[in-house]
Order: sequence, then C-alpha cells, then structure tokens
Amino acid sequence: MFMGIVVLTMKASVIEMFLVLLATGIHSNKDMTQIKKIKRPKFAVPQINCDVKAGKIINLEFVVKCPAGCQDPKYHVYGTDIYASYSSVCGAAIHSGVLDNSGGKILVRKVAGQSGYKGSYSNGVQSLSLPRWRESFIVSESKPQKGVTYPSALTYSSTKSPPAKTGEATKAYQKPPVPGATAQPVTLMQVTGAPATEATHTSLPKPSPSTGSTTSSLRPQPVGHRSWELDRWSPSSPASSQNSGHASPGEMDLWQPGSVLLDAGFVPKEELSTQSLDSVSQGDANCKVDLSFLIDGSSSIGKRRFRIQKQFLADIAQALDIGPGGPLMGVVQYGDNPAAQFNLRTHMNSRDLKMAIEKITQRGGLSNAGRAISYVTKNFFSKANGNRGSAPNVAVVIVDGWPTDKVEEASRFARESGINIFFITVEGATENEKQYMAEPNFSNKAVCRTNGFYSLSVQSWFSLHKIVQPLLKRVCDTDRLACSKTCWNSADIGFLIDGSSSVGTSNFRTVLQFVANITKAFEISETDTRIGVVQYTYEQRLEFGFEDYTTSSDVLSAISRVGYWSGGTSTGTAINYALEQLFKKSKPNKRKLMILITDGRSYDDVRIPAMVAHHKGVITYAIGVAWAAQDELEVIATHPAEDHAFFVDEFDSLYRIVPRVIQNICTEFNSQPRN
Repeated sequence: MFMGIVVLTMKASVIEMFLVLLATGIHSNKDMTQIKKIKRPKFAVPQINCDVKAGKIINLEFVVKCPAGCQDPKYHVYGTDIYASYSSVCGAAIHSGVLDNSGGKILVRKVAGQSGYKGSYSNGVQSLSLPRWRESFIVSESKPQKGVTYPSALTYSSTKSPPAKTGEATKAYQKPPVPGATAQPVTLMQVTGAPATEATHTSLPKPSPSTGSTTSSLRPQPVGHRSWELDRWSPSSPASSQNSGHASPGEMDLWQPGSVLLDAGFVPKEELSTQSLDSVSQGDANCKVDLSFLIDGSSSIGKRRFRIQKQFLADIAQALDIGPGGPLMGVVQYGDNPAAQFNLRTHMNSRDLKMAIEKITQRGGLSNAGRAISYVTKNFFSKANGNRGSAPNVAVVIVDGWPTDKVEEASRFARESGINIFFITVEGATENEKQYMAEPNFSNKAVCRTNGFYSLSVQSWFSLHKIVQPLLKRVCDTDRLACSKTCWNSADIGFLIDGSSSVGTSNFRTVLQFVANITKAFEISETDTRIGVVQYTYEQRLEFGFEDYTTSSDVLSAISRVGYWSGGTSTGTAINYALEQLFKKSKPNKRKLMILITDGRSYDDVRIPAMVAHHKGVITYAIGVAWAAQDELEVIATHPAEDHAFFVDEFDSLYRIVPRVIQNICTEFNSQPRN
C-alpha cells in the first residue's frame, strides 16, 4: 500500500486532488506520475484601460495587463519612480521603463503618500510634478512573489469603475496579503456569460471605528509635514487641538478616490433669501466690495483642514456686515475643476451666508488654482451673478501648500479685467519641497504688487483665524486696491484720423466704426477712460476733447457724427496739433494713448513729432491701411514697433485687428509699475 505524505504548503487545489486519488487508491508509480501532471488553474490577469488611475483601485498589490497606446500625453503621470496614485497606472509603467507602448503585464504595489513628486521626461512620457499626495505606487515587472495569489478581478472605489470582463468576478476589499499565505478574495457575484456592461459591483463597507489595525483603512494616510493631530481638530472644540494620537479609520479624509468630480459651473443653487431687505442691515457702506473666495477643495487638504477653512469663511462672514449697500460675498471651490457654491446675489446678510458656508462639501482632486482664477474672471463677476459695477471686484485665493497648475497667466488676465487678487498660502512649501512646485514664487506672480499687501502666508492651519482682521482691513481699503485700476478705466485715448481725399466717404465711415469698436471696450466716465478725436488733412480739426463727453453712449454718438473732411496728408503736423490741443488737457494720473489711422505716406516729416510724443509719455499706436508706408508706421509707433504698429490691406479688414489692439493696450498696462 502506498503511503502519501501531505506537505502543508501545497496549494488547496493540489491537496484536494491528492486526497481524492488516495481515496480511490494509488498502487503504482504510474498513478504518482498522474499527480505530477496536475496543473494549477491558469491565473487570469485583469486588463485595464490606459486612463485608469491607481487611486481608483482599492487593491494594495495586484498584477494587471495594460493595452497598447498608453504613451499618449493625455494619460497624466505624476512623479518619478514613485508615482502619485492620481497617475495613470499604464502611463507610469511606460515612464518607469517596465513597459513600452505595446503594453503588457505589470505588478503594481501601493506605498505611502509622499511630501512631493518631481516630474521628469523618460521613455517618451513627460511626468508632472505634484505636491504631497495621500497615496503612492510603484511599478515593476509582473513577477509574482512566492506564496502570494493576486486577485483575478480588481476592486474599484466607485460603481462607475471599468466593468469586469465576462467570466470574471468583482471582489470585496481584502486586507493586503501576508507573504507566505494565500490571499483568498471573497467572490460576491460570479458573472458567467453576461455582457461586460452588466457586471455587478458592490458598495464597500464602512470601516469600523473600533478596528485597531491600520491596514483595514480604505484610504492610505497622507504623509509629509502634515500631522494627524490636526486632522482630529474640530472648529467647534478648540481644546481638541491639544489632543494627540492617530486618527481612526472613520476620521480619514472626506474625499474618496472614486468620488465623482463635478464639471466646472454652478452646483445646485442655494435658495435666495426671502427675508425682506427692509428688516435687515443694508451692509457696511465703508466696505462696499464684491468679494469672491476661492477655497481649496483638493484631496491633499483633508477633511479636518477643509472644515477649518470653512470656519475661516464663517468668521469672515460674521465680521463683515453683508448687505446690498455694503460687501457682498460668493464662494468658488476648486479641485480639478472649479464650481461656484453660491454667487454674490445669493445671500444678502451674514446669517444666511454662514448657513450656506456650513453646507459646502469637499470636491477633491488636484489643486488647480489657475483654472479657478480663469473661471472667476470669465464667469463669476458678471451682472447676472450680482456684480454691481460700482464696487471693486476682489478675489481671495486660499491655497494649501502650492497649486498644481500655473497661476501667473490666469492672474494677469484677472487683473487686466479689474479683479484684485489676494493670495493666502497655508503651510507653504519648505526648501526641499520647492522642487515639486509647478510655478516657483507663484504668489508674487499672481498679485499686482509684491509689497506684501496682496499676499499673506500662514504657517499652520491652526493660525488661519488670526488673519481674519488683517485680511478684511486690506480688502475693505478700497483706496489701496490698485488692481481695480485697469486698462479699461485708466486712460485718456486720443484718436488721430486721416481724412485725406484718398480715403473716400465710404472708407471714412469704416474708420469711424473701427474707432467705435475700440471705444466700446473701455469704461467711459469723467473719472475713468476718456475719449477725444482729431481729424486731419493738410489742416487739423478737434472733433471733440476728453472733457466733452462722459458716457459711452454720448461718445459713440459723437463719433458717428464726425464728418468727412477731404484734403492732403500732413501726419507730422497733426501729431503736434494733437499734443497741444488734446493731450495737453489729459489728467496727470491717466495713461495717454494716441491711436493714429492713416492710408498713405505723409507729406511732411513725422520723425520729430513722433519723438516729442514719445518723450511726453504718449503711447502711440500706428494703424496703416492700403498705401500707408510701413517705415513711417514704425517711426510713429512706440517701441517695440511690432506691438504698436499694425497694417491691413484694405479698410474692410480693420475690424480684424480690433482685438489685437485692445489686447496689446491691456498687456502693456499690466506690465507697467503702478503707484
């Protein structure tokens, strides 16, 4: 009789077959040979798409198969060697050199979050830098460890995860496998012969607060200079800031890797306050500003810090006397994309505003402050959203650490649109972390002055409440809000129009339309931008001066009434005339802009008059049409000529350069130092 020795480390399937054969009887070496031929079931490797991020997958260690074509730059990767879980798994595999663009199998292992991720170019993939992130992963060749069975189906953190293929099962979340032991994922639903879109997924159970093992947490804890003591703090319990110990799994960050990120735009609106304005304060008239707070809702900030941020907003709302005759306040939250939580006109008193702030929930994602600033510039400060026009526009941007995108260009456009940008940086980058920043010195690049008035740095979230009063003192000091002086409202613009015989009546009307189109872009008033017009031939005529019309409608009406003169072309004399009769009456605090339009070469010299204009600080734009001399245009125009001289072949093309002229005016304004 054959005696069998069972080795305890044998796989369950082999042991079961061995016992069956023993029960049926084994009497020869031939029977033993049959046992040796028994093979383990082939491991089914899950396949993922190129856009799947590691953070979407709950499993802590797994083998997957990537398709071909994941080298595309649209599949973002963050970090080098160790990658943030916000990265494309397959993109990271190519960047690390484990795979090429043809795809293949890889082994992925989750590791702790890092204090920063440095981007690099490797194997045809440009990875990006990223601030501290809650979770990381590393990629290696698909060589499974001995004694570990990897899941044949992945567990995703959202019900919208890629469906399991036919014949695969969706698994419940398990503790990470212990080396030397067989991981046995629990099968919840076996899908056999069903279409892939019908694969069933289950919700993950909430972790038990009493669980002592940190390995049962659904989300890895973030690392860096953050402290879990801070995440246990509650604004309603000041004493709790002294507590120590680690946060329980139930106190993990609010945002989950699978949370659905909303598109940019308004979230469901709060109901407008129905309380009669007669029974509430009209607001503090000494602080009449239209105020927008851009709050950081990124994943890195965490649940408790986000709550501290909300408490800060509530303190601001309490300190401000919100009302239609005083300050109005709206809130935009940003992560991957921005969304307005409520606009300027939604809440007309401090009480309603505080209640709305309490209802704000965290969005998660990256910290794209630049994208949020662009959104506010284009969408938030509109008349429909409560922008009053008579009050300065102020945007206060709160950043945890540093933004994940660039803010300089977006902030420049915001300032050119008349928005006063303030930056509050909480727990800014250390010297070692600055290498991970997408844009070093970002706060100074975002504000219109670098004297510390527009930027505040807070060392700890615990200290955020200390800047409530200093911030409000600056925001309400409307006389010092230099950013509200923009290219739209700070110039005296004189148009110098060629009325010579070569122009003709029809083309002259086209020139007047060109003048009107540029004028419409500016804010016209006695204290804002003012417009004057001079027409010239051999002689010169002041059509109207800077002080004649103080509204946009009156100015446009006056432009339409200008009559065609006809005659020769003495451009040099006309420049001298405009300096004496028009710009001599310009206000000292105004920028002086002269926009000259001509269709031919001047009969007199333009060099000396142009030099005089430049010396007197008059910024000159030269617009040439048809037979205009390019060399003369460059002499007349302020340096650099490529920004101030324009030429079109025919009068009907003048409208095409209107946006470029306006853009150059504003770009130049923004580049100049302001008093």
